[in-house]
Amino acid sequence: MTQQSHPVSPDPGAADVRRPVLRARAPLRISFAGGGTDVAPFPEREGGAVLSATISAYSYCTLRPRADGQVTIKSLDYGYSVGFNVDDDLELDGQLDLPKATIARLRQYPGAVSATGFDLFIHTNAPPGSGLGSSSAVMVAVIGVVAQHLGLDLTEYEVAELAYRLEREDLQIPGGAQDQYAAAFGGFNYIEFADQVVVNPLRIRDSTIHELEHNMLLAYTGNTRVSDHIIDDQVSRYERGEESALEGLRAQKELAAEMKLALVRGEVDTLGRLLGRAWDEKRKMSDRIATPLIDQAITKALKLGALGGKVTGAGGGGHLVFICEFERRHVVAEELTRMGLGVSEFTFSREGLVTWRGQS
Repeated sequence: MTQQSHPVSPDPGAADVRRPVLRARAPLRISFAGGGTDVAPFPEREGGAVLSATISAYSYCTLRPRADGQVTIKSLDYGYSVGFNVDDDLELDGQLDLPKATIARLRQYPGAVSATGFDLFIHTNAPPGSGLGSSSAVMVAVIGVVAQHLGLDLTEYEVAELAYRLEREDLQIPGGAQDQYAAAFGGFNYIEFADQVVVNPLRIRDSTIHELEHNMLLAYTGNTRVSDHIIDDQVSRYERGEESALEGLRAQKELAAEMKLALVRGEVDTLGRLLGRAWDEKRKMSDRIATPLIDQAITKALKLGALGGKVTGAGGGGHLVFICEFERRHVVAEELTRMGLGVSEFTFSREGLVTWRGQS
């Protein structure tokens, strides 16, 4: 097997003009409450619940068929590629393992047609470790185009479950299951985790969505978090029965249900205050979740008019999300920017994974 890990330029002369170019996108997400209750063994023992929503930032993937049986995978974010023969046994060596593991699994999937070569191009609007579920969105987008290329018609549940198995089993990446289901389904969802995962799409009034977009902010700390250490610490504390970790996780589950009710009722101010409570409870799950910068940013934002704020992912870095009084949102944004955070507004996405035929 020849597997290159240096920059590779796909050979345009090898393109298979008889088959269509395929494209996909999968959205990133913010999590309001419940994060951590989707991480084993909590959902199996007590049942977990997460309230999340996808935003208009995406992982993109393009698949261009080739006629020579070769595969190249190019990350436009990292600026390098790997290349191999379509029938090679793939080595998961840290070089673009997410798409490699997907290809290895899908070509053995029941009903898959014989694989042919292709070029795969991947780009994401946020870096790994940003707290927006970007790695899982990459996995979901890659599954979307490769499954189409192999003649597979997968449901949202099948895509999300496969993405979860690839990340947690094949690649042994610690974490939960909320990101894969958010990326596959899209929109506002209350997701329950137990023996099976159940995605409950929420019907949110347009006025509520507009109000949230009007009042919310994302703030990037500039540091990607090392979620495996945080998650390992959270799990070990839970399994040891530490009271604070137990309280934090169980409160997250309760707050996800309370925030769902506030969201469907259109009570944005209540949602904002509950967001702050969700952060207070999340901090109990591991002492690695908060950092001095995160604590300082949230404390100052609350003093200046934010109703609530929290980390959107595992913690330790990544993005913070705030719900503000609109008249004070610009003041909060100015202070966070002064502190060195990258502040942005955003809109919500109601679509999950989307695939389509592109123009060659």
